Amino acid sequence: MKREFSLVLCLLLLLMVPCTAQPFACDKNAPETSQFLFCNTSLSYQERAKDLVSSLTLREKVQQLVNRAAGVSRLGIPAYEWWSEALHGVSNTGPGARFNATVPGATSFPAVILSAASFNVTLWLKMGQVVSTEARAMFNAGLAGLTYWSPNVNVFRDPRWGRGQETPGEDPLVVSKYAINYVRGLQEVTNSSSDRLKVSSCCKHYTAYDVDKWKGIDRFHFDAQVTKQDLEDTYQPPFKSCVEEGHVSSVMCSYNRVNGIPTCANPDLLQGIIRGQWGLYGYIVSDCDSIEVYYDAIHYTTTPEDAVALALKAGLNMNCGDFLGKYTENAVNLSKVEESVVDQALIYNYIVLMRLGFFDGDPKLLPFGELGPSDVCTQEHQMLALDAARQGIVLLDNDGALPLSPNSTKNLSVIGPNANATTVMISNYAGIPCSYTSPLQGLQKYISAVTYESGCSDVKCGDVTGIEAAVKAAATADAVVVVVGLDQSIEAEGLDRENLTLPGYQEELVTEVANGTNGTVILVVMSAGPIDVSFAKNLSTIGGILWVGYPGQAGGDAIAQVIFGDYNPSGRSPFTWYPQEYADQVPMTDMNMRANATRNFAGRTYRFYSGKSIYQFGHGQSYSTFSKFIISAPSTVLIQPKPKNILPNSTSFTNAAAIDISTLNCEDLKFEITIGVRNKGPRDGTHVVLVFWKPAGSGGVVSGAPNVQLVGFERVEVERGKTQNVTVSVDVCEGFSLVDSEGKRVVVAGQHSVLVGSSAERQVRHQFVVRVDGNRRKGGSFSM
Repeated sequence: MKREFSLVLCLLLLLMVPCTAQPFACDKNAPETSQFLFCNTSLSYQERAKDLVSSLTLREKVQQLVNRAAGVSRLGIPAYEWWSEALHGVSNTGPGARFNATVPGATSFPAVILSAASFNVTLWLKMGQVVSTEARAMFNAGLAGLTYWSPNVNVFRDPRWGRGQETPGEDPLVVSKYAINYVRGLQEVTNSSSDRLKVSSCCKHYTAYDVDKWKGIDRFHFDAQVTKQDLEDTYQPPFKSCVEEGHVSSVMCSYNRVNGIPTCANPDLLQGIIRGQWGLYGYIVSDCDSIEVYYDAIHYTTTPEDAVALALKAGLNMNCGDFLGKYTENAVNLSKVEESVVDQALIYNYIVLMRLGFFDGDPKLLPFGELGPSDVCTQEHQMLALDAARQGIVLLDNDGALPLSPNSTKNLSVIGPNANATTVMISNYAGIPCSYTSPLQGLQKYISAVTYESGCSDVKCGDVTGIEAAVKAAATADAVVVVVGLDQSIEAEGLDRENLTLPGYQEELVTEVANGTNGTVILVVMSAGPIDVSFAKNLSTIGGILWVGYPGQAGGDAIAQVIFGDYNPSGRSPFTWYPQEYADQVPMTDMNMRANATRNFAGRTYRFYSGKSIYQFGHGQSYSTFSKFIISAPSTVLIQPKPKNILPNSTSFTNAAAIDISTLNCEDLKFEITIGVRNKGPRDGTHVVLVFWKPAGSGGVVSGAPNVQLVGFERVEVERGKTQNVTVSVDVCEGFSLVDSEGKRVVVAGQHSVLVGSSAERQVRHQFVVRVDGNRRKGGSFSM
């Protein structure tokens, strides 16, 4: 029925927009091309890809190494655009996807930073599944490709980074879990054990990339000086998880250098780690024009042929841009790179297209061929976008003012430069949403008598001319909602912040409105990165503060439902909220994570930061009150060495011996803690259980241990007056290991602690001992 409906829809829209059939290879109705071996689906992908590459001339080969692959008409292979984006919905940012009257928009989820605040792995998986369904539907309509260069899995190291909005936050575990689940949602074919792909996903930007443009220093010229310790325990884990657990089919290298070497020209990072250590089953692509950048901007090589040869030999397979297409043929002819290296790159690329079915004939006759325009922007998809926004919203402060009552609130004043935001809510790398609901529109669904004043013409708030009208509008209101924050003119790709305060006169707007009314004042912060709102915390007239990120197409409804109590907030901050002094003292270009008192360096993220924060990582309140208690957890963890490894015996654990995990039998060694969550509040709610690890004192054996480190989290719904149990499982060798100065992971024998709950909650502590057990058996053992 869907196929017939799509055909009818195409006929109805024919006069406006012709429906384009998606070009494809290996057309069974074209005998001159369908008999090629690479079209034979009974052969392995490897065999088919090798056959295809062997049929190409060198000139044809190099034209397939770029995102706008030329195709090979004599072999019936159409041109293909590799570059599409799907960061939080199908986007027309890349040239591979577009919208028209047939598909005018796609579901636009919140910016990743807000979805991450839900701490809900199931949500992240579902989001990926929705986006890939809409991507396949658009592919069938001739409006999109099958290869999506998303997600961004860089750690949000510095609060000023303009692209923090694209990431799942500052914690490597959260970023890794988000990456695994979103990638699986995009790629996996449900109920299939094959390695076919629904769409292809790409984890980016590899690696240690998080300076865009700060005080004249840009990403094209930046050389990230990173210690082995920081690389292993902060920058690399999300990419490793993407490949090893998410089974991502692509990784994108970044613009920057790491310790002097461009990432896209670094054989140790690409061929050595991504493909060699982690076992990537897919292709490695450059960020757009990265090869040209290191040739032209930093003059890393003397000729463009040297630049492309360096990239290909390092393990790069695909160039977003045209540099490989322009100079690879000459590089081969000059013997700077072997043609076999080009062949291998193409084989990796073509295998991904084959896993997508691109060489299996008419896509309408293949899995997902029934999807069409009616599968985009469905009611179910749009409801999930609303739910993602609601789940992520963080209640930062509440003196009892929230939730507002729609019955007792007769007059509502809505103030602020983001109060009637639409495009601001969909962040960057966004497509055209199905629709918009602004905060103002959402609030108007609850209260009929609403006055609105922006107070500032935009978020830069360059003058005070609008503040008087805003104060006047708020003066007689029962309640005032002030929506302030940032947008892409302040934090964006290619634009980092230089401070952490509200731009322009926004702080003055908030203060004068709050002091000029007798009504309840609620402050809503719409931004990706943290803002120093300490002034608002100190204003007794402000009754509640919400952080709403960039909440996507349904953001206004989500905000209003939280404010008026139809949704009980449960989001947790995925980053630390630093004071302005942090930006004054810490250079953004300092890539070190760990605090250093001799340099007066306070460290980065909750794991290493030694200074004061406005709100800490994991902070988030609710309209209910929850308590937690530990039901069961091991008191002792026994670890065994692998055969032929001699370790300290079990009596030496008190010496805090640091043991290289490569010498340990880590298989199936899990630490499980079961926690009871009791809802003592007046309403049903959802609670995010965070489990932190406080390492054993390493006695100087391992320096730079984190203050604490998140090792697990679960999200649980609890009815009022009820208790729910939740079990968190931790991989001992991953979760309870430290990284030494040489970048090696070690387990420290001795007494460790787990802390249940964020630092803003009443934490429950459990202590356990890690011992070495000389009895060699599979995995390890535990005692309760």
